[in-house]
Amino acid sequence: MDETGPGAAPGPARGAGDPAAALSPLGLITILLGASLPLIDFFIVNVALPSIDRELSAGPALLELVVAGYGVAYAVLLVVGGRLGDMFGRRRLFLTGMAAFGLTSLACGLAPDAGTLVVARVAQGASAALMLPQVLATIHATTAGRRRARALSLYGATAGLSMVAGQILGGVLVSADIAGTGWRSIFLVNVPVALIGLVLAARTVPETRSDRPAPVDGPGTVLLAVALVTLLMPLTEGRAAGWPVWTGVSLAVFPFAAGAFWAVERRADRLGRTPLVPPSLFALPGLRRGLGVLMPVAIGFGGFMFVMAVALQQGLRHGPVEAGVSLVPMAVAFFVASLMGPRLVGRYGSRVVTAGGLLQATGLALLVAAALRSWPELGFWQLLPGMAVAGFGQGLQLPVLFRIVLADVPGVRAGVGSGVLVTTQQASLALGVATLGSLFLSLAGSMGMRDALAITLTVQLGAVLLTTLMSLRLPRAVT
Repeated sequence: MDETGPGAAPGPARGAGDPAAALSPLGLITILLGASLPLIDFFIVNVALPSIDRELSAGPALLELVVAGYGVAYAVLLVVGGRLGDMFGRRRLFLTGMAAFGLTSLACGLAPDAGTLVVARVAQGASAALMLPQVLATIHATTAGRRRARALSLYGATAGLSMVAGQILGGVLVSADIAGTGWRSIFLVNVPVALIGLVLAARTVPETRSDRPAPVDGPGTVLLAVALVTLLMPLTEGRAAGWPVWTGVSLAVFPFAAGAFWAVERRADRLGRTPLVPPSLFALPGLRRGLGVLMPVAIGFGGFMFVMAVALQQGLRHGPVEAGVSLVPMAVAFFVASLMGPRLVGRYGSRVVTAGGLLQATGLALLVAAALRSWPELGFWQLLPGMAVAGFGQGLQLPVLFRIVLADVPGVRAGVGSGVLVTTQQASLALGVATLGSLFLSLAGSMGMRDALAITLTVQLGAVLLTTLMSLRLPRAVT
């Protein structure tokens, strides 16, 4: 049975065992730059939404589409992007995705109205889906042993830092108003970064591809797209649109689309084909249990970042820089924890994830107490303890979870596992914005921002405690 997939390990001529194909330190930095851009851009718009609304008169529904359109397109096409990398070469697809990301970022920055911005954001998400799958696939194809473990840890740290840094960078750029560009600078800044990435990637990233590339799973791709769209779009747009009939119909279609997707994938797996998401892959306990923990962690992370951006700017009238700076303690603590993680994992294994969950829960409890005690004077110093403790906990969780998910995946299926991981992560981030974001905005309209923030963070706190219990079932040893 052909078990190749997006990012599957290549043959000897192009694999990790070939010194000519080894990934250099600069090459690793280059692909991690490519990994950071899509995640930064998922979050960078959060602090710019009020400015976009004022200039383009977007309204709540279109503003949420600016976030959701990018996230849905990104999540739906990730595995397809990986398969295309298998077929045509991962460096080639990385370069193509990077170039397209730069061009679509330019289109976002020049958008004359809200509708055009939404379309450009969808195209930007599709471009990111071409680029990101090549990162983990290239790491698996060009590294082994300790180098691979270190590279995966750096990937996890980059992913978490990018999510926090996106909102910090967004606040700085919007307030700086470079050459009068205002919110447009959050997109325009990607253009020179993409150009630098193209030059570096062309020189430092080795070309790899699968010896037996699997064709794109058309039925699976369509059904996965239908399932994600019917779930995420009504949850994202329903509140702002007043929950029209189509939202109920869409949510009713979701379980049938998800069931049909799973049935088609199981049949393809039984027949020896390579489905988009092979059900047999979930027989691996590390992947199955790791994804079970990663999903709620990512849902909470995505929702938290969106809710804090709205609460600080609309509820407390903080400027973009002040709102962004409030997240600096979280970013610093995450970075420190991610550096400590590999050493702690060597000693304590997956219990590091459990400890991270307890710390994150403590940080959220501190933030709830700060909101109830200090509102409306809630600012950097009141938020600092909670942000720092929560960020440290998240820094212990995310990089380790990435390693756990991929640890048991055999080389010939490494790309399939990578595709499942990044799709789960991105879909969960979008789901977090849709669910926790909608809960917060609904509560804010009836009880005010302070109480809405406290209740939403308490809901997330409960989910974190559940996730912490689930982490006890993770494989103890982490390779």
